[in-house]
Amino acid sequence: MNIDKFKSLKSKKVLVTGGAGFIGSNLCEVLLEIGAKVTCLDNFATGHRHNIEPFLENKNFTLIEGDIRDLETCRKACEGQDFVLHQAALGSVPRSLKDPITSNEVNVSGFLNMLVAARDTGVKRFVYAASSSTYGDSEALPKVEEKIGKPLSPYAITKYVNELYADNFHKSYGLNTIGLRYFNVFGRRQDPNGAYAAVIPLFVKQLRNHESPVINGDGTFSRDFTYIDNVLQMNLLSITTDNEEALNQVYNTAVGDRTTLLQLVDLLREHLASYDPAIADVKSVHGPNRKGDIPHSLASVDKARTLLGYEPTHAIADGIKEAVGWYVKHL
Repeated sequence: MNIDKFKSLKSKKVLVTGGAGFIGSNLCEVLLEIGAKVTCLDNFATGHRHNIEPFLENKNFTLIEGDIRDLETCRKACEGQDFVLHQAALGSVPRSLKDPITSNEVNVSGFLNMLVAARDTGVKRFVYAASSSTYGDSEALPKVEEKIGKPLSPYAITKYVNELYADNFHKSYGLNTIGLRYFNVFGRRQDPNGAYAAVIPLFVKQLRNHESPVINGDGTFSRDFTYIDNVLQMNLLSITTDNEEALNQVYNTAVGDRTTLLQLVDLLREHLASYDPAIADVKSVHGPNRKGDIPHSLASVDKARTLLGYEPTHAIADGIKEAVGWYVKHL
């Protein structure tokens, strides 16, 4: 990604909540590279200290260890900030089905705390991680921002409520917001461990251990897998755009292509086999479909192209190649 186009962010103050997480730490890194002054707020519930360890000696980086469920912590973190990139959340549909109360506390009450803190401290723009899960039971493809269905999980409900609150805070208080509906993001620093690991790092881990990847269902479910660099671009465009029409909108953050789980495993197997030929012979196994999963997901990115000037730099094959290279070196 060409970061020169974002040089207006040099010396700007940017708060990244969930900054020790997968997406958050990548945002911290690119912002520091640009020359922004970055504050990371994280309670390390799902983020990792090793993700931000390289930044701790950087004079432009500040770590606040705290929880977005505490309003005063949110106010402290927002004080003096130009922009907020709100990534802090409890992700995962299965996690929310198992424990909807905690998901709601973090994703709804915590989100509201951050909006209130941003409003009260005069933050110029509040950009937040929304979710493709908001499309719910809508079967229409591709997914277009203005047409959603009913949510299929507590997690999806929380992310839709975020969009409603953000819209309300603009209309009620004049806070400028942008929501980014992430579609199956993957890439460097994504954690392959834990009960709620995302599918790509989990499959990489299994294949590298010569274990059969477990595909939920028959493998024909498809997703718009989106490499981390595309997500970074969308966040940076959102805090730098001077197009007034682009503000207070929600955007699909994706590639605009879909890949089945069977195709995904084949891609991973192919790239990993270049490092370990034995992986080519590892077969997949199939398990039951997951509750709350939608069969197919494919985004239209026309709105982001038109209003933000977004152009995805990585199709899935490019992203998988880079991600696999990172995992081989770091896991």
